[in-house]
Amino acid sequence: MSRLFIKYPLLILLVCFFTNCNQEENSYKKDALYKIEVLQGLIQKAQNKSLDVTREETTLWFAKEFLKFANWDETNRDAVEKLFGYYQKYEEDKVKLANELPDFERKKVIEILDVAIKNLKDLIDDNITRRAAQKIDWQNIEVEDNILTNNGRPVFLHDYFSKTVGAPLTDNNVYNDHLGAIYHTGSHLYEVNQDRPSNPYMLNEDGTFDKKLLSYITEVPDTNIGFLLLWNMGVPDWMKKKEPEIGKGRSLFTGFDIDNPLVRDVWSKVIKKTGEVTKDKKVTQLGYILSNEPHWFSEKGHWTYNFLEMNSISSHTLNKFRVWLSKKYDNEIDTLNKNWQSNFKDFDGIDIEIPMDKAKRGTPIWYDWCRYNMDRGTEWFTFLQNELRSVNPDADTHIKIMAKLFVDDYRSHGVDYEALTELTSMIGDDAKITGGRNYRSQKPEKWEENYAFYWNELAHSYDFQESVSPQKIHINSEGHFLSTSGWRELDTPVDYVRSSFWLATLHGMDVSLSWFWARDPDGSPEDRLEGELNFFDPALAGSYAGSVNMQPHVVNEVSQVMYDLNSFSEEILALRDQRRPLRLFHSETSAINKKYHMTEHSELYESLYFEGLTLGFATEKIIQKQDHSNWDVIAIYKTEYVTDSEFLALQSYLDQGGTIIIDSTNSLSKNEYGQIREDRLTSGNGNLIYPKASNPNAFKELVLSSVTNNISNIKLKENNSSGHKSCTWRIIEDPKGKGYIMTIINLGKTTADLKISCNDSRELRVTNMLNGIELESSFKLESKGVLLINISKGI
Repeated sequence: MSRLFIKYPLLILLVCFFTNCNQEENSYKKDALYKIEVLQGLIQKAQNKSLDVTREETTLWFAKEFLKFANWDETNRDAVEKLFGYYQKYEEDKVKLANELPDFERKKVIEILDVAIKNLKDLIDDNITRRAAQKIDWQNIEVEDNILTNNGRPVFLHDYFSKTVGAPLTDNNVYNDHLGAIYHTGSHLYEVNQDRPSNPYMLNEDGTFDKKLLSYITEVPDTNIGFLLLWNMGVPDWMKKKEPEIGKGRSLFTGFDIDNPLVRDVWSKVIKKTGEVTKDKKVTQLGYILSNEPHWFSEKGHWTYNFLEMNSISSHTLNKFRVWLSKKYDNEIDTLNKNWQSNFKDFDGIDIEIPMDKAKRGTPIWYDWCRYNMDRGTEWFTFLQNELRSVNPDADTHIKIMAKLFVDDYRSHGVDYEALTELTSMIGDDAKITGGRNYRSQKPEKWEENYAFYWNELAHSYDFQESVSPQKIHINSEGHFLSTSGWRELDTPVDYVRSSFWLATLHGMDVSLSWFWARDPDGSPEDRLEGELNFFDPALAGSYAGSVNMQPHVVNEVSQVMYDLNSFSEEILALRDQRRPLRLFHSETSAINKKYHMTEHSELYESLYFEGLTLGFATEKIIQKQDHSNWDVIAIYKTEYVTDSEFLALQSYLDQGGTIIIDSTNSLSKNEYGQIREDRLTSGNGNLIYPKASNPNAFKELVLSSVTNNISNIKLKENNSSGHKSCTWRIIEDPKGKGYIMTIINLGKTTADLKISCNDSRELRVTNMLNGIELESSFKLESKGVLLINISKGI
């Protein structure tokens, strides 16, 4: 070696450098492989004691898969670098990240193996106890009115919405107990528009159906539970030639004018054919998704402004608006002109500028357009559902609605959250929870002041949907808890993963389909990510980098928290399906007219969220259709604009003995056009209460004092360094008669000091149900921590 060094010093140094690097890298592989052997031995030992090892088998599977993935990433650094470069956040550091990724994945494999080894050792040594995992029989799930059952037990399902394209549904490397095995049409398809299932491309101009495209639906194995997506992205060229205006008024994922007669005719044929060939098939047990993220924003300055043909409207839409206005104004054009401050000669001559100037918000023309835009969206989905059920009467349906359309202040989007939740037989959404700030944000986001992650959008919107339709299965058909276009963290904390899925399930989620799984079994990215990425698919562009496909600890934790939720599925259902004694009044009328209505109501919702209550909502329809004994009080807060029918529904509720707490005489003071309402609510046979002080805290305390929610007189007291409550909790009587069950999630940024107490001062025995370990009545819960505890009273 010394002679070689003298002759070839640089070569020898390079050889030594790379040899040492490889030895260091190989140490992670060796360590992981050794720990795999240790875990395998413990699994055998536990099985010999008849202990359930389902959780550890999943960790073992992910460990082996990601060691394989790390090897692929190591030998294909150029491809990995390219994938990092597609995502703006990582573009600058793509070389560094690509070099670090293989060992990052191996280190995370070691971490999940360490946790599994410790847990299984503790289980074998009787240091902990736990319930056996509920293994899912993907081929025999029963879909009931409001729950899914698995061998007679309630079950919550998880899978990934987009599974690696190119792999058949029967590939158990992709569809299995670890990743999930929900079938769906189109898993093996490639093109953005033409080859997706159930869309206008299936229909030829002569009225016949394309056999190949139809086969993508008919050839799905009739074995596993699944869903079918109607893809609305575009229309074939022959339709465009027949109807030049067909794209006017399109939106991002609805690539045509929903009011166009040819669109209606084609979709009628397509959806009927779809319903006929998939009737009673397991792939539709989780419903027909009528649309992917529908919206029709029509205001200037929104992010959709001037993108393709968004925000404009067709002559068909304008004419339908004229008819809607004629009915709204009883065919009195003078009334409309006075209201709009216009001078149209008749309804046929009405014109409107779309996109509309946001300065018009709060004016009659703004209200009429936004209300009509919502009504036409609801009418479109009613049409689709009716056509489907004309050939398949029992077809379940839902819509992938973005939850932010409800909680955000924008209201020109054409989506009536309540009407669409009520319309379909299942609740559908595309809701997100984010573990960090949007990387594009120039300053801290408001939620960061007090919380570890952004939870309000999901909790607020889910409580509203569950109030509207409390007896329906709830499906998040594109869950964004693990990544979004604006947030993802390559080293996502596992406690965040656990708390986000626990929170969503507690709020009603029965099925979640996370975005997204894109690894082929050999470790390479799926076909759509190879070569040049198609940037016309905005949902896919840049989605791979920093996603779960690079994070073994994240996908493993998703499976682990689902095992725990399903082990206690009866208890979780009882915790979430409680009576909602407090109802916050929601008026879409005020939401349309006011600039920050939903922001104000989100703040009210948040202020009440940490009091152990299951919060609910009331609307005109809820008051009219649901049993008033389902709640104690309706709270009205900063809701100036309501229609006469909304006002009369509230008065009728009072006349029937109801209780309303209203923040001030300013609420309900105007109609939808801002005209002052002379009438005021009267007590009738009920109770109409105003707070003595005009501040949010006085209103909150008055509302809380009017609610009956003293289950077992057990309370949770919280102290933390921020001085702001951050632990959300619920309590029920144990269905098995063993005291009480409480779940707690710490949404805050700091550890919380918690104390459970009972009004009768008896001692309490507190047990962590997830591991059987007893706790003191005073204990700490770390940020993002989750507890499920049993509480029993001493003598």
